[in-house]
Amino acid sequence: MWRVLIVEDDSQTREFFADSVSRCEQLALVGSLGSVAEARAWLQDAGHGVDVLLVDLGLPDGSGLEVIRYARQLYPQCEPLVISMFGDEDNVLASIEAGALGYIHKDSTPENVADSIVEMKLGASPISPMIARRVLSKYLSLHATRSPEPAAKGPSTAPAKESALVATQPPVQVVLSGKEQEVLELIARGFSYAETARLQSVSVHTVRSHIKSLYGKLAVHSKNEAVFEAAKMGLLPGYSIPSQG
Repeated sequence: MWRVLIVEDDSQTREFFADSVSRCEQLALVGSLGSVAEARAWLQDAGHGVDVLLVDLGLPDGSGLEVIRYARQLYPQCEPLVISMFGDEDNVLASIEAGALGYIHKDSTPENVADSIVEMKLGASPISPMIARRVLSKYLSLHATRSPEPAAKGPSTAPAKESALVATQPPVQVVLSGKEQEVLELIARGFSYAETARLQSVSVHTVRSHIKSLYGKLAVHSKNEAVFEAAKMGLLPGYSIPSQG
């Protein structure tokens, strides 16, 4: 079981997170705190251990960034997930630089926070659409300010040769097991992990194992990416890829 520490100053929100974590068979709630000072004191206890840090940035005595850095310093295996009202680009990027692997704005907090935590532990990077848009906007802005690379002097045939080589490479073939294919089709139809487990007559843990395998084979980090890439590869007959733009 993955050990989860919650650091959130709002008592109702903290209870909501704690309830979600406690109901998940793959997670163990090891602490539920409300300040930077409490978190630092808890983390300093040599008898404690933590695999996941669920943290808000706006704490009464400082920033959750301090908690993230301190947790990562003491427990390198700890994976932080930020759920905060601070959704501006600077805070998001600062959280990622501090070690956060996911960032969800409180206005779009998932109904089941535990699922976001488990997805992160399986290799995904949970991020809400609002935050993703802002990070992309920041990235594009930074990219636009960079000076263009100087043009190479003199003729060269290397790019043409590389292009020809790439063009002759056969497309990557992804082979899914029967169960992986069934799970993929169910999540493409919008079924949750629990619903998929019930329909397949297996445990939620088994479904998550299939999801993790799908992520690896499709080289993706979220359910939406898995469905999109699988559709492009023709692994979801009859599924139409949403138009871009």
